[in-house]
Amino acid sequence: MVVTVPKIFLERCFSLNKPNICNVLSVFPNVFPQRRSIYTVDPVDPKEPTFRKILIANRGEIACRVIKTAKRMGIKTVAVYSVADSQSLHVRMADEGVFIGESPASESYLDKTKIIDAIKLTGSEAVHPGYGFLSENAEFVEMLENEKVSFIGPSARCITGMGDKLESKRLAMAAGVNTIPGFDGIVKDADHCVDISRRIGYPVMIKASAGGGGKGMRIARNDNDAREGFKLSTQEAQSSFGDSRMLVEKFIDNPRHIEIQVLGDKHGNVIHLNERECSIQRRNQKVIEEAPSVFLDEATRKAMGEQAVSLCKKLGYSSAGTVEFLVDSNRNFYFLEMNTRLQVEHPITESITGVDLVQQMIRVAKGHKLNISQEDVKINGWAIESRVYAEDPFKNFGLPSIGRLYKYIEPNNLPGVRCDSGIQEGSEISVYYDPMICKLVCSGKDRKEAIDRSIQALDSYVIRGVTHNIPLLRDILIEKRFNSGDISTNYLPEIYPDGFKGLQLKNEETHKLLAMGSAIFATNELRRRQFLNAPKHKIYGENLDRWQLYIELNDKKFQVKVSQTNGKFVINLGEEVFEIKKTDINLAKPILKIKLNQDDEVIQLMSKNASGYYHIVYKGTTYKLYIISQRSADYLHVMPEKIKFDISKQIRSPMPGLVKSISCSIGDEVAEGQELCVIEAMKMQNSMVAQTSGRIRCINIHPGDTVGDDDILIELA
Repeated sequence: MVVTVPKIFLERCFSLNKPNICNVLSVFPNVFPQRRSIYTVDPVDPKEPTFRKILIANRGEIACRVIKTAKRMGIKTVAVYSVADSQSLHVRMADEGVFIGESPASESYLDKTKIIDAIKLTGSEAVHPGYGFLSENAEFVEMLENEKVSFIGPSARCITGMGDKLESKRLAMAAGVNTIPGFDGIVKDADHCVDISRRIGYPVMIKASAGGGGKGMRIARNDNDAREGFKLSTQEAQSSFGDSRMLVEKFIDNPRHIEIQVLGDKHGNVIHLNERECSIQRRNQKVIEEAPSVFLDEATRKAMGEQAVSLCKKLGYSSAGTVEFLVDSNRNFYFLEMNTRLQVEHPITESITGVDLVQQMIRVAKGHKLNISQEDVKINGWAIESRVYAEDPFKNFGLPSIGRLYKYIEPNNLPGVRCDSGIQEGSEISVYYDPMICKLVCSGKDRKEAIDRSIQALDSYVIRGVTHNIPLLRDILIEKRFNSGDISTNYLPEIYPDGFKGLQLKNEETHKLLAMGSAIFATNELRRRQFLNAPKHKIYGENLDRWQLYIELNDKKFQVKVSQTNGKFVINLGEEVFEIKKTDINLAKPILKIKLNQDDEVIQLMSKNASGYYHIVYKGTTYKLYIISQRSADYLHVMPEKIKFDISKQIRSPMPGLVKSISCSIGDEVAEGQELCVIEAMKMQNSMVAQTSGRIRCINIHPGDTVGDDDILIELA
């Protein structure tokens, strides 16, 4: 039987105080057929005792992710939120919400006392920390124990042991795990860092003892790198973790970053769920992950898994966790660190194993034994996670972007696609938190199908209002070395030595883009003539069925002829002829699926204006086409040229952020390359240097100021 749901009912469902799709599904579960669950191993047992209510001490996509599993288990959820997150999706999805403070994380999500107060207020029996924030804070776990509240994670002792990189290395060695050579102690200052680095031998890795997530880490290849890296890493570590201790170890050049997912209970049972390849990184932060790794053979996989399990048993570890390794070209592997929490990239492990890691964490925290043995863990297919961020990939592979999403459509309707996000249309990406938009997870029967599905999903992803990194993600997925599996942590600087410039179109692709742009222009012209109750506009000498166009693209000029016949646009570009159905060009749709001769193409028209500029997304990258009639182009030579201003004497902010320090004063003489100030964006320290020599004429900022993208910070005379 088909049930028709009135529109007014749907509108009311989505305007409830806690609006989410579950409001509709709970009333009419058969109206919207749901996909078959990927969690085939140890599914939820409704008769198994569990928590009545849990609080999620986090925000965004990971809070939404935990809420989804909790609902499947019949557990009520409590969200906490700051000023910036008052209208966020995770607050709307949860059964209850508690306001905990101002937007900066230090005044809300990192405030342990406020979280404890929220637990008492709501009567929550357990806390899931997600990742980041308090997820690896042993003091917080002890506070929960004192309140008789369960922590959905490991013990405080395990967190302390693995949270300190020095201590974790010693414990790993004691458990028989391979480790990286390095300095076994705390670095005192920059001079001490240089001395240690010389003794170990460059290159070295300088990193925060309490660090994680790529923050507080720098590679040093000489003394200057060591001094600068120590200073910036110390500042980042203090800002992110409240702990500025540093350590130094040998940097393994050109390694792969491969991690092992582990799962243990409170009864001494530990298993591993195979590996994830996380080698595609920028600034030690992951960009694309996949499971399994194309590089590991069965023997290496087994050895890495056994060492990870050995470490967990040595610790008495319970809950989900990840043991990270660096693997060289000969498949020698070395312990890097252990993350005692759920990882960002956990969905790809879930995709190939069928295990719901959040469900297992909750079961373990309740005291249940694992129902899964090592023999139950298989590798079924392939999964790739593309981290979609609000950042500009053309600026150092991704400097943060902020803004409101005025248009947002996820490609959830495609086969094998999972979008883990904590935002929706209208959400704002703020300067206060990590700029992640979504974890786009695509799975298939093999690596090729997972890659193909990822490309299709990225082409179908609509994000308007912020700059995003989809151009870089898509370019990686079609790149030859990535497709062959020849990757390492140096992949991005090796493939893009001069930075990412966007997809470099081949001649065939250029001509296709010109043809589609011409069809959009012609459609726009036809629509302009058909306004209701308005006279038809016709320029003298213009034919209603034919256009001669002048197009500029990537500093090249083209002449294109367009005509319409039999419901098609016929585009002549030199000797090439393209045909496009007029019905394929619907300017009201955010995504245009076009049959171009015999090829299927997908584009997005981002914007167009009266001056003739069209911004079109093609194969992930946005291209700026200048399209006008040839008649108009004949008058371009009489148009005044735009005056170009010299900005070499201006220091502009490359992203929104916070001014951490200023190292110059008005009147100072500075040299090219000299640091003038430090801008912090999403807790990453960015040194702003002089592009040329000169004298400081004006300083427009103060420490603590918030700055926007392209703001003028400092001016030289």
